[in-house]
Amino acid sequence: MKKRIAILGSTGSIGKTTFDIIKRDKKNFEVILLTTHKNIKELYKQSKILNVKNLIVTDTKSYTNFKKKIKNKNIKIFNNYKTLNKILKKKLDYTMSSISGLAGLEPTLMIIGKTKTIAIANKESIICGWSLIDKKLKKYKTSFIPVDSEHFSIWSLINNFENDLIDKIYITASGGPFLKWPLNKIMKASPSKALKHPNWSMGKKISIDSATMMNKVFEVIETQRIFNLSKSKIKILVHDKSYIHAIVKFKNGITKILAHDTNMKIPIFNSIYQNMKKSIKSKNLDINKLNNLNLIKLNKKQFPLIKILNFITNENTLFETVIISANDELVDLFLKKKISYFELHKKLLSIINFKEFKAYKNKKPSNIEEITRLNNSVRLKIQELCI
Repeated sequence: MKKRIAILGSTGSIGKTTFDIIKRDKKNFEVILLTTHKNIKELYKQSKILNVKNLIVTDTKSYTNFKKKIKNKNIKIFNNYKTLNKILKKKLDYTMSSISGLAGLEPTLMIIGKTKTIAIANKESIICGWSLIDKKLKKYKTSFIPVDSEHFSIWSLINNFENDLIDKIYITASGGPFLKWPLNKIMKASPSKALKHPNWSMGKKISIDSATMMNKVFEVIETQRIFNLSKSKIKILVHDKSYIHAIVKFKNGITKILAHDTNMKIPIFNSIYQNMKKSIKSKNLDINKLNNLNLIKLNKKQFPLIKILNFITNENTLFETVIISANDELVDLFLKKKISYFELHKKLLSIINFKEFKAYKNKKPSNIEEITRLNNSVRLKIQELCI
């Protein structure tokens, strides 16, 4: 029997990779739903390749244009995720949730009850709304797989181990483009320099987060939430080759290390097939890399935004939304050259210390509306301060 699949955000980088894996083995899959915000050209191309009959386009203008152009009556086009009840009459086997930004949280929450397994490749959803996601996962007994390379690696390594057997988890950071730069030079960096990641090919936003090391702040928070661990058990190691993705030290004396090439296809492929006997083309084991791992402690003075972790508690609170929203807005301003790299750091550390926002450190999100309102409020505040 074919596995029933949905890809939320099928026209983005993770969505395209997921689609490509399924396309190469289409005899074993039936794609029920594909979605995009506005990339209707790519969405239509995907729908024709795998004969997908249900499409969601959330941008109103793109949706209207798409409806006018598509004459195929077998294809049903919808404008929002409230139509999921109409589309999904039977439970899906697997859903990839790869919509970028906080826009991915609501669709993720809406589809959890309609799928047996959900793979989430969206940091913002997990960081801001984990308590809401976890509640839904438990309610509908839906299996969850994290797809971010570090968290997929941890998930793979701790399989069948209880949390109280974990001594330490180490996630690795490449150090980005500024690993060997002095701090005074880093703070004068231009967007073009900050975008030049040495190992990964990524979008602009995540590339800047890698340069500032905010991506590791987010990944530590994700690790806390997903695996229900104290922050004190999670450490960051700099590994400029990006070959090792996670190390888990257990209390029984065993330490496990997971390595793979810098290719997101590997965690995505394994999230789809899990224990099925399927193989993927990959490079031969690189002995030179293994003999020269060069794992070092993170220099916190070189990457001052790491200190944001001092504000994070062991519970999911609305303060994480403050951090995500402020960082998103400031990175956008930096990419548009409206603020400097130094100002990005200074303003982010300043804003999260505002009395009006610090109050959210002790408040758990009770619904998605709270998260959305706070997100909008933080962004407006930054625009007032910076524009």
